[in-house]
Amino acid sequence: MRFSIWPTPAQPWDDIYEITAHCARTGWDGVYFADHFMPNGPGPAPLDGDTLECWSVMAALAALVPRIRLAPLVTSVTYRHPAVLAKIASAVDHISHGRLTLGVGAGWQENEHAAYGLALGTPRERMDRFEEAVQVLRSLLDQPRTTFTGQYFQVQDAPAQPVPVTGRLPLLIGGGGERRTMRIAAQYADQWTPGPRRNCSRTRSRCCGRTASRSAATRARSTSPPRRCCTYRPARPGSARNGWPSRARRWSSAPPPR
Repeated sequence: MRFSIWPTPAQPWDDIYEITAHCARTGWDGVYFADHFMPNGPGPAPLDGDTLECWSVMAALAALVPRIRLAPLVTSVTYRHPAVLAKIASAVDHISHGRLTLGVGAGWQENEHAAYGLALGTPRERMDRFEEAVQVLRSLLDQPRTTFTGQYFQVQDAPAQPVPVTGRLPLLIGGGGERRTMRIAAQYADQWTPGPRRNCSRTRSRCCGRTASRSAATRARSTSPPRRCCTYRPARPGSARNGWPSRARRWSSAPPPR
């Protein structure tokens, strides 16, 4: 089992950096960071509150903190055209020397879409857009050139350089939908996270049952055991909040897993 942290974008940059640097020194596996533009609320009303932009933080951590893996958890494909997102991810991957995992989702937070004029749409529209975006991303990250014509996204003979440092940039898909999200994850992704309060084993087993009629290659990917990961949303090192000092000492006392 590997442990990662999940600092909140509401924390000050100095706290995020200090926590992440501490975890890099003490054997943690990675840091995940939410991609949102404002605090969430019960409706479309915009809310005030400091919220650091995800990819700026990812680039800074990639340059300043060694060893640990970095990933947005997750980037909504409604925020950035997938071709632009692929270029951003490629740059951060190179800054980190190949430590990036690209986490993407269909989008859900209503107030930031309403406030910033970003189309969210119905659940079906979100999933249609998401599936197109994942196809564009996977192709741009894997192929020298990409041409794609869809309802939501179009690219024409688009180059994709620089290529990922390790040859394949891991793609993480976020979402617990059992009819479409899991199928998309099985077909295109390297990792999957169902989101909070989901029964991972039950969702995964249902997905595997529904994929039985697909190709052997896709079925093998959807039924292989996933890498287990535990994320922890920490307080600042030295703070008593959330028991950070004792938990950090306990969890980092053993050698890091390899």
